[in-house]
Amino acid sequence: MEVAIVTVGDEVLAGDTVNTNANWLAGELAARGALVARILTVPDDRAVIADAVREYADAFDAVLCTGGIGGTPDDVTVEAVADALDRALVVDPAQRERVAARAAAFRDANQDLVERYDFEMDLDAAATLPEGARAITTDESWSPGCVVENVYVLPGIPAEMRAMFATIADAFAGDATSTVVYTWTPEGALLDVIDAVRERFDVRVGSYPRGDETPGRVKVTGTEPDAVGDAAALVRERVEVADAPDAASDGDD
Repeated sequence: MEVAIVTVGDEVLAGDTVNTNANWLAGELAARGALVARILTVPDDRAVIADAVREYADAFDAVLCTGGIGGTPDDVTVEAVADALDRALVVDPAQRERVAARAAAFRDANQDLVERYDFEMDLDAAATLPEGARAITTDESWSPGCVVENVYVLPGIPAEMRAMFATIADAFAGDATSTVVYTWTPEGALLDVIDAVRERFDVRVGSYPRGDETPGRVKVTGTEPDAVGDAAALVRERVEVADAPDAASDGDD
């Protein structure tokens, strides 16, 4: 299963916000056996988002979009996904009722805040989805995410995104598996090894540099366990193998 991740947000492109969502999602997908084929960050621009989603929805098994849903002026991801898939935008009555109930509860609990800022939520905007989409809701999020065809739209706030992904995680089960070979061989000396693996096996292979006191890594990933195992064995034959470091000192992929 090949998945593309599209992160939406001017704040990410400006460096004001670290893109932890894409990193976290990539790890979760890999743990479930899915292959992340693309990670792309785009601005809060409806046309740009739509172009990316349209391309990736055609090319891959699924697209995960994070960010740009809600009721603020720059929240245009849902609209862009509708454009990408040639869907009309419609107000989901059940979601409008759900958001209205949450808004009423918020007003009751925050009267001073509501009066001070003249708070009034656009319920129709918050409950608008592409026609035919399935809403995704959690207690953490006001506005719903959604699934439409093979595109999944999630919030940008990390806690909300993670909670919503948990409700759809089973959709991303795949056959990919990985093996890591730890090595003291310098990364610059691994070219022939990596080329040999790529020539002989239908796998992904990547290297990660060693530190002063920690070994480097060669990571082999594929959908055929035997091929992954044989490729990893070839790597072990041709490098200076090291013991796996403690988890606390091991770097991120």
